[in-house]
Amino acid sequence: MPDTATLLFLEQSLNALQFGMMLFMITAGLTLVFGIMDLVNLAHGSQFMFGAFIAAWVAGETGNFYLAVVVAIVLTMALGFLMEVTVLRHFYKRHHLDQVLVTFGFILILNEVARALWGAQGLSLALPDALNRSVPLLPGLDYSLYRFVFIVCGIVVSIFLYVLIVKTRVGMLIRAGASDRDMVRGLGVNIGLLFTFVFGLGAALAGLSGALAAPIMSATIGMGEPILIIAFVVIVLGGVGNVKGAFWAALLIGFIDTLGRSYMAAIISFLAGDSVSAALAPSLSGMLIYLLMACVLVVRPEGLFARRAG
Repeated sequence: MPDTATLLFLEQSLNALQFGMMLFMITAGLTLVFGIMDLVNLAHGSQFMFGAFIAAWVAGETGNFYLAVVVAIVLTMALGFLMEVTVLRHFYKRHHLDQVLVTFGFILILNEVARALWGAQGLSLALPDALNRSVPLLPGLDYSLYRFVFIVCGIVVSIFLYVLIVKTRVGMLIRAGASDRDMVRGLGVNIGLLFTFVFGLGAALAGLSGALAAPIMSATIGMGEPILIIAFVVIVLGGVGNVKGAFWAALLIGFIDTLGRSYMAAIISFLAGDSVSAALAPSLSGMLIYLLMACVLVVRPEGLFARRAG
């Protein structure tokens, strides 16, 4: 039977994998929008929040968790379509600062819409009995079945995006639009419709991750802002517009953040004593991913997983 320290490490590694998969599902949509449409979308976190709220509300009304996830994906995609068609398509050729301002305005609006619809206290989402249990992995180690499902969903999404982008005509157009949108437009492709699809797909991925995160985090006003900051760190590490890079960077961030919060106190205590650990560990563990980002920007500004020019 493995000792307690080994079991704890295995459990925290699985938690890190689940967190990394959640980050990837959020970041994949964001990096598609940023890399292909050259649009800085700060409201992506609000789409994540809406996915969580819609799933929690539908599940509360119907008692069907699976239906709630599907409805959250569909309605969040519809929200993305509405945002793109009515406002954001007019900002593609504008300065990034203008895009930041308009999408920040969407954050404020969507937060207030969520507060008006579902209240300031937020909503919780209960898991169905089939998922609300643990499965034995090793003697002394049981792990949440739902977190396993979350990991599997992240893998399925990554495979779906790979097939879509690499193996389909739509993916070919998406890659071409990222490289030279004027040339794609000149070949007769409706680039506006393509951009609407990409933005809606990104919103749907944010809604899916929010719906799956709701049983773990609960749906609260403003829950998308902290996760959006981490998502931008993932984009920096993975390379702008690089979905494959976003996948590996999300896993890297998931492991560094989760294991850092789990073991930083013990490491500092071993090196400098308990009093220093109590003072430094909480803040230092939260800084690890940003320190990593700063180091990467110094030595490889294009990202760890981006291809170098030339």
